[in-house]
Amino acid sequence: MASVVSAATGIRPGLGSGRDTRWQQTVKEAVRDPRQLCQLLRLPDQFVADAMRGGAGFATLVPRGYVARMRIADPLDPLLRQVLPTAAENDSTPGFQRDPVGDGAAARQPGLLRKYQGRVLIVTSGACPVHCRYCFRRHFPYHRFPKAPAAWRAARAQIAGDHSLREVILSGGDPLSISDERLAELVRDLATSPHLRRLRVHTRFPIVIPERVTDAMLAWLTGTRLTPIVVLHANHSAELDGNVARAIVRLVEAGVTVLNQSVLLAGVNDGLESLLALCEKLVDLRAIPYYLHQLDRVSGAAHFDVPVEKGKRLIRALRRRLPGYAVPRYVQEVPGRRSKVVLA
Repeated sequence: MASVVSAATGIRPGLGSGRDTRWQQTVKEAVRDPRQLCQLLRLPDQFVADAMRGGAGFATLVPRGYVARMRIADPLDPLLRQVLPTAAENDSTPGFQRDPVGDGAAARQPGLLRKYQGRVLIVTSGACPVHCRYCFRRHFPYHRFPKAPAAWRAARAQIAGDHSLREVILSGGDPLSISDERLAELVRDLATSPHLRRLRVHTRFPIVIPERVTDAMLAWLTGTRLTPIVVLHANHSAELDGNVARAIVRLVEAGVTVLNQSVLLAGVNDGLESLLALCEKLVDLRAIPYYLHQLDRVSGAAHFDVPVEKGKRLIRALRRRLPGYAVPRYVQEVPGRRSKVVLA
């Protein structure tokens, strides 16, 4: 039990034990000042002021390699729109709330969430490699989750004792913010529960910092009897540059099932050609387009919302242009439901 505890939380968020690796250095060097982000992309002064107003409640964090994929002097760049704060984040919009998916009600033990039959989610870390402005956990109370080893015992005991569980999901934050050594301890410990069959990792790291896919990562991911599944999060084909493509291929060739989930975002990917390019590029890399999420209605993200009817039209158009395996399911998470709601 102690190994799970240290694996999950025995480090400062975003840092591992021992010497830094290249990906950890990349996290340290990320852009954290909205003003600097605007300057790097040569945006007009008006965007600087807007970004400073919008970024007060949710910190800016953007890896420089991700910035390098953006178009210079283009405030409408689809990657920039995902990470640049705007004053619209301060708007109060009816129907948008701090916990839009019912995480609070799903807590079974500190650090442990359960919403659906047969699977459970561990909030491994509050750290991420990038702060997406539409994040449904932008208001999540990470400070209330376990830090000390003893605080994780109840969560681990529940996983070990619940024989209805078949799958454990590592989430956050981003679970890959934790060092490979500590993740290896965690996964080895989970694998000792004979009723568990699958390990699922939800991560944005391979998309924004692809060097995070290391030999050590692949070793713990594939090194136990648990079937490994990685769910990536790419919203636009411009995110899938050569380094990202190589990282995805490494995962696939290591025997990992690779899925991708996207969020339908106004001004980012709410056009047919944009979604077509994303789905086709993913399939070419052997990553399956899994979900297209309707935006979770989190406070501060209303300006990203796309009408459901438009989303349905886009899915119908995708089906006319792509083979079935290349079309994601258009879904929405509704608190209290026993599964995600399939919209189209």
